[in-house]
Amino acid sequence: MEQQHFELKPLDFRDDPSPTPGSMPLRTLRANLRRELPGAGRTATVRPVVSPTPALLASVAVGRPVRGEFTYLVPEALAGNLAPGQRVLVPFGRGMALGFYLGPATPPVEGGVRLKAIQRVLEDSPSLPKDLIALLRFAAEHYRYPLGEVIRGALPPGLSTAVDEKAAKADVQHFAVALVTEAPRQLSRAPAQSAAMAYLLAVGGRAPLEEVAHAIPGARETLKKLAEKGLVRMEEVELKPGVREGLQQGRPAQLTPEQDVAVRELQGAVDAAGFQPYLLHGVTGSGKTEVYLRAVEHALSRGRGSLVLVPEIALTPQLVGRFRSRFGGDVAVLHSGLKDRERLFHWQALRKGTVKIAVGVRSAVFAPVENLGLIVVDEEHDPSFKQDEKLRYQARDLAVVRGKQAGAVVVLGSATPALETLHNARSGRYKLLELKRRVDDRPMPTIEMVDLRVERPRDGVVTEEAPILSPPLLQAMEETVAKGQQVILFLNRRGHSTILLCEVCGLSLKCQDCDVCLTHHRSQNRVVCHYCGVAFPVPDRCRECTGPMLKLGIGTERVEAEVAERLPQARVARLDRDSATSAEKLTELLASFARREIDILVGTQMVAKGHDFPGVTLVCVVMADTSLAIPDFRASERTFHLLTQVAGRAGRGKDPGRVLVQTYNPEAEPVKRVLAHDFDGFAHQELEWRKALAYPPYARMASVRLEGEHPEQTASVARYLGNLVGRHMPPASAGVRLLGPALAPIARIRGKTRWQLLVKGPTHASLAPLLARLEAALAEVPSGVKVVLDVDPGAML
Repeated sequence: MEQQHFELKPLDFRDDPSPTPGSMPLRTLRANLRRELPGAGRTATVRPVVSPTPALLASVAVGRPVRGEFTYLVPEALAGNLAPGQRVLVPFGRGMALGFYLGPATPPVEGGVRLKAIQRVLEDSPSLPKDLIALLRFAAEHYRYPLGEVIRGALPPGLSTAVDEKAAKADVQHFAVALVTEAPRQLSRAPAQSAAMAYLLAVGGRAPLEEVAHAIPGARETLKKLAEKGLVRMEEVELKPGVREGLQQGRPAQLTPEQDVAVRELQGAVDAAGFQPYLLHGVTGSGKTEVYLRAVEHALSRGRGSLVLVPEIALTPQLVGRFRSRFGGDVAVLHSGLKDRERLFHWQALRKGTVKIAVGVRSAVFAPVENLGLIVVDEEHDPSFKQDEKLRYQARDLAVVRGKQAGAVVVLGSATPALETLHNARSGRYKLLELKRRVDDRPMPTIEMVDLRVERPRDGVVTEEAPILSPPLLQAMEETVAKGQQVILFLNRRGHSTILLCEVCGLSLKCQDCDVCLTHHRSQNRVVCHYCGVAFPVPDRCRECTGPMLKLGIGTERVEAEVAERLPQARVARLDRDSATSAEKLTELLASFARREIDILVGTQMVAKGHDFPGVTLVCVVMADTSLAIPDFRASERTFHLLTQVAGRAGRGKDPGRVLVQTYNPEAEPVKRVLAHDFDGFAHQELEWRKALAYPPYARMASVRLEGEHPEQTASVARYLGNLVGRHMPPASAGVRLLGPALAPIARIRGKTRWQLLVKGPTHASLAPLLARLEAALAEVPSGVKVVLDVDPGAML
């Protein structure tokens, strides 16, 4: 059996991203494990043989869910012909597996072991460049995930399986080209055609057919119909990576003074050719995207590549369009909607250096950009940059690590920076660039508070029919619509009523498989669980006492109904996951709003992300309190982010903007600070609180989450792991703390009981010994209990 080694010392990437792990043989770990779990463990059978010379040993990561690297023999025919990053085929267990050659290996620490040989090499040149291998090593070590699986997940289809490499034959690509500059009115009766045309216009009038089909299902047939009407032309062109078409398209002649300062600073940093992280803190509408474009343009002129990460590419086609119109064929857009051969084509184009710019979502942090000189993370505060399954990485943090490893400039941009990022800027680790004014000196929207403790329903009774919209909100909406301007109503709760409560016994209607209340959807006349999806008709009576049910709480569906009733002259629509059930419907709804065919748009956080609607002059926050009570230390920060982002949708055109915020908690810190446009004040208060309680950025955390079908078994494993950590806690002076084990805030989801425990420490290195012991113990956890280690968790639920 091959000797397996486990890496034990994850580093704090903010201190030193260069991994220098120690190692411990699997045999030693299992011996330790037997002392922790008497009678547990499996014995490794080792047959002594004479070890080969070190020059003929290879370190290989296997694309299987197993920890560590494995040592294999290098056949004489391959000696001197292997390069780090090449895919290889290796024997593993009773079969063969995909492996990744990482470099020469040293002989096993213990005496001779029987080694197997690499069977063959699957490609002529490495798929992975050396700098990317270093990043993947760090990610596997830091986030506690098998290295081979990390590498396999970073590769595109065609390279992530044990087959010989086939060159991507994407020699011809089909494009759709809009022949009009705006969608004709007659398309309003054909939603699918209108959506396809709106997407084309949003990305600059020309886009690959595969891309449009990814955004809008069924777009191929839809575009053919548009072509028959003479509105679209279909083109078949030979792909020529690196061709830069129309470099100056959409380039403003003059920057604002603040943009100019930021651009000059970033250009100088690119010229210096060294690692330098920046926080670009710019208010909404201040022109951060143009700063990114100028920095990328400068890096390109110096022969260096750029990587641009965005939170959700489907919601921001305008950003992709701006990059394409500026840089043409030098842009690879990375997403899962392309055909496998096209994804492989774009990967190989980046790998060969024929394309210099990659734009994509969080997984694009692993794109093989050659000679990387600039990394941009737009809306860096967005929770979407944290992966919540398999390799649970934070793309923003890995972007900083990659920048340090590559000697690149890193720009983290946001109107509401994450407090970890802000702390790094204030402590001098990142340089701060600020854009305090909007483009063309447009004023920031005025923000007013509506105290719902005063503006109560007129009869003072809370019922299903009680009004939601206060008189000030209704008046402001009437005035705005009368002027021909648009309104956004924001509420981060979908459905009609969020609680169904028995008037007699007070019992709330909950999901039988999840520890959450069911939500009433009146349009479907059903109650729905937003976690497991179970749905059934609304019950007339309480399950326990047969008393009548009272519907409380509000969702977007109820707000839409009330707006339609109170303002019958207005055209009203709703944007949430219930209404935008497909990419087609989402695109068409946003396009209709952009064409001013909708006066009032009611929506969840989907309306707050990256949209630019010049016609919107009024934004109303229906209930600012919905996210304040969530049991998460980031609840206040996320509330502030959401309120600020949605407020930023107002006044982006020539008319000034106005924001009204309804709340029952006018003294809540996020609400007070948003009203005053006071991010600095909010950040100061929140950071003081986190420092006192030792939460990030003043501590590092790792959570251990458990879920199982049998409550007693799950609780038993949770208590065992808690005792294991407790017995090996360092001295109190080390500052490491254990919280839990305890039931998770949502104790059941899909019928499975959930527990969690949390370890906190001043650095990641201080947590490493505990995490290593936990990893060893996980091998013996019963199969009925799933245990997940989440380093730097993004949420506590």
